[in-house]
Amino acid sequence: METSRTPLRIAMLTHSVNPRGGVVHALQLAEGLQALGHEVSLFAPDARGKGLFRPAACTFHPVPGPVQCEGVVGMVRQRIEDYLRCFEQTDMHAFDLCHAQDSISANALATLVERGVIRGYVRTVHHLDQFDDPQLHAWQERGYRMADRLLCVSRTWQDILQREHGVRAELVSNGVDMLRHSPRPDPRDQAVRRSQGLTGKPLLLAVGGVEPRKNTLGILQAFVRLRRVYPQAQLVIAGGASVLDHAGYQRAFQTELAAAALPADAVRILGQVDDADMPSLFRCADVLVFPSLKEGFGLVVLEAMASGVPVVVSRIAPFTEYLDGDCCAWVDPHDPASMAAGIAHALAPAARPGLIAAGLEVCARFSWQRSARRHVELYADFIRCQPVAASFQEEHHA
Repeated sequence: METSRTPLRIAMLTHSVNPRGGVVHALQLAEGLQALGHEVSLFAPDARGKGLFRPAACTFHPVPGPVQCEGVVGMVRQRIEDYLRCFEQTDMHAFDLCHAQDSISANALATLVERGVIRGYVRTVHHLDQFDDPQLHAWQERGYRMADRLLCVSRTWQDILQREHGVRAELVSNGVDMLRHSPRPDPRDQAVRRSQGLTGKPLLLAVGGVEPRKNTLGILQAFVRLRRVYPQAQLVIAGGASVLDHAGYQRAFQTELAAAALPADAVRILGQVDDADMPSLFRCADVLVFPSLKEGFGLVVLEAMASGVPVVVSRIAPFTEYLDGDCCAWVDPHDPASMAAGIAHALAPAARPGLIAAGLEVCARFSWQRSARRHVELYADFIRCQPVAASFQEEHHA
C-alpha cells in the first residue's frame, strides 16, 4: 500500500446515496484515497435511511433529515440545513480538509467558513446546471465561488469555468474499476437477464433514467426508427434517481411511448438497479446508448467499454476529449436519424470487434488510483496555502 508521509484525514461530501455519476466519483475517489493510506469519511444525505448504494471501503456518515420537502428549492434548502446539523455533531477540526462534490454540501461548507468553523474547502465541479429559479442559481454559484480550490473532471468544464465565470480550476480525472467491469461472463449475468426481463435481440441499454439531460426522448425516437430494421430490439433504461424534478419530461416520454404503439416489453424502465447487478446488466447489453445533451464526463461510458460493450455517444465535449471514432459511434444528439444510424453501426458485425478493442484501450488510461494520487498532490498544495495549516495540523494530530 502506498501512503504519503503524513496520512490525511479527509471529509468527502456528496449529494446523495444513489449511484449518480458525481456520487460514484466521490465514493470511488474516497476508496482510492483510503487505499493510499489516508483516512476518508464519506458524507451523504440519507433521509430515508437506506444507506449508500453499495458498501464503502471507507467510513460512511449518513446525513439524516426529513423525507418530505416542498419542491426542489425546499429540498435543497433542507439538505443544506441537514448537513449543517450533522456538522454541529461532528468534530470538523478532526479533518485536514473538506472536499465537496456538489452544490448542496458546498453551501454547507461555505456557511462553516463564514462561521469560522473551517478555514476553507475543496470543491469539484462536475458540471453546472441552468436554473430558472434564482435561489437555485445562487446556491450553485456560492458553492463554487466560496471554495478555496476548484477541481474539474474534464477540460471542457475547466474551460467553461475560466471563460464564462472567471474562476480557475485544476484538472483531475475519473477512473473505472476494470476488475468490477469486465467482458468476462459471470453466472450472475443470466440471472439478471431473467429477473429484469431482458429478452431483446439486440438489447440497447440507456443509463441515467428518463430526464432531459440524458436525452431519453431522443433515444426513444431513435429506437422506434431502429425497430424497422431490428423488429426484436429492446430498449432498457436503468437508473434515474435525481434530486431534480423531471416529472413533466417523464410524462412527455410516456405519451410518446404510448403513441409509438410498441409491444409491451419493447421498452423496459428498470429504475435503480442493485449495484451488484450493474456489471451483469452491462454485459447483457449489445450497445450502450448515451447521446446526452450535457455531461460532466460520462462515467457510464467507461464502465460500458470496460465491459466489452460498444458505446453510442454525442459528438460533443467532454466526450470528444477522451473518445474518438475508433472506440465509439458518434451521433448528433438532436437528430433521431443520426442516433439510429449510430446504433446500427455499433451493432454491425464488421464494426463491433474494433469498437470493443479500442474501448478497452481507452479504459486502460483511466484508473481510480491515478485519480487519487492526483488529488493527494492538490490536497497537499491546498493545505500548504492555508495560512495556519502547519500549526492546525500539529494541534489536531497531536
